[in-house]
Amino acid sequence: MRFNELTNMMEHNLQHTTSLLGRTPAVLNALLRDLPDVWTRRNEGEKTMSVYDVVGHLIHAEHTNWMPRARTLLQFGETQAFGPFDRWGHLQECQGKSLAQLLDEFARVRSENLAELRALNLRPEDLARRGRHPALGPVTLSELLATWAAHDLTHLHQISRIMAHQYRQVVGPYSAYLGVLQCAGRSSG
Repeated sequence: MRFNELTNMMEHNLQHTTSLLGRTPAVLNALLRDLPDVWTRRNEGEKTMSVYDVVGHLIHAEHTNWMPRARTLLQFGETQAFGPFDRWGHLQECQGKSLAQLLDEFARVRSENLAELRALNLRPEDLARRGRHPALGPVTLSELLATWAAHDLTHLHQISRIMAHQYRQVVGPYSAYLGVLQCAGRSSG
């Protein structure tokens, strides 16, 4: 790859998307499994998520967002809007579960969804098909799938930020050099 190619935006590539999506469960497992609760159950303040919540949110999205919306788009096109997505829908689903159980569930459901996606044998014309997002209007299947990958990356960033937030006071003056502590975002989902 030449240097100037690095400055251009990527075009959506389904194989690249599924490659990234397939790695997220292992990344979360390596980072989070068996950590003390002080790392995973604290948040960034009122109306924000903990790391535990983010993993639950990712599971909820696997059940109710990405593949259900892809199926709706492929079946109905723009004639039927996607169902709404409840960003806090995970709260009920996660009650009583350990983080280890959530990590295992996420790995399982992601694997199932990627197997279903691969089985669709999508062609370029399928990726160009349009569906209707309830708030954004027309979206292509390609945009939906690219968003699935960017959503993973958003939440990996969020998890890093939440965890770093726990040390915001104890790093002292070093905070000036830690970009993760300078992030203005405090996403709720």
